[in-house]
Amino acid sequence: MSVSFRTESRHGYAVEFSPYLPNRIACATSQHYGFTGCGTLFILDITPDRKLFPYRSFDWNDGLFDVTWCENNENLAVTASGDGSIQFWDILQPKGPIKVLKEHTKEVYGIDWSQTRDQHFILSASWDKSIKLWDPSGHQSLSTFLGHEHVVYSAIWSPHIPMCFASTSGDRTVRVWDIKKPQMANLVIATGNAEVLTCDWSKYDQNLLVTGSVDSQIHGWDLRNPRQPIFALSGHEYAVRRLKCSPHHGNIVASSSYDFSVRLWDFSTPQKQLECIRHHTEFVCGIDFNLHIPGQIVDCSWDERVLVYTPQSLLVPG
Repeated sequence: MSVSFRTESRHGYAVEFSPYLPNRIACATSQHYGFTGCGTLFILDITPDRKLFPYRSFDWNDGLFDVTWCENNENLAVTASGDGSIQFWDILQPKGPIKVLKEHTKEVYGIDWSQTRDQHFILSASWDKSIKLWDPSGHQSLSTFLGHEHVVYSAIWSPHIPMCFASTSGDRTVRVWDIKKPQMANLVIATGNAEVLTCDWSKYDQNLLVTGSVDSQIHGWDLRNPRQPIFALSGHEYAVRRLKCSPHHGNIVASSSYDFSVRLWDFSTPQKQLECIRHHTEFVCGIDFNLHIPGQIVDCSWDERVLVYTPQSLLVPG
């Protein structure tokens, strides 16, 4: 059974479960599909009677394309905007962001808060071809990472290796960086002939990175020998917009796509596609696993709907 919330004239771009509360979700949205207009951050709670209730909503004067929860404050979320800025929101304060940082010269398309212990940094990925590193307590970036030759779509921290992150770009590469060496990526993986929109790290194998591309393909890369992917997952009909590795199953990946579908994959078996879910009528841009409830997923779409559900293939027997 799914629960849903309509974002009413706001088109979903990114969604993330709280790392603290199993029933709380942040969703970044944009007006007019993100091409013009403003954006809204929705903080949604799953109620005991299985409804999605809008706990808070915050408006910004440009589209919001991504959101990340703070890893050391359950009431803080950070968003990425089309005006080149990132915004810090205290969800206990109903008015405006508590801080805005702007250094990018084009849209910020990705934002991520580090998850390794005692490391509290933020990454922002931008269409200006750069990635910036921020200390949340500061007022200017600590470093700028250059090297991508096209727009940067995402920058995602490794959950295993401190100071390490991966980035994806329209230059058809995924790059792995050490924040101590912003001048050059440690590793550049040429993934093929398509722009790479998204990536995620395995939560069980520090050397496994999974990517999704405009050509509808999902690939797994072993960072120790990245010349060829260790697996390829085919089935989506259009671009893979976002993917997430399961925090509960080492071999499960969920993906969302411009083909209006969400798909579940098991890359360890010959029958790799576990399930195809078509409950949206527009691009599915955001997807996330609930850290606290095995199998539960949230997604958001340009059809103005946020859905929380447990796919049939991830139901726990009994």
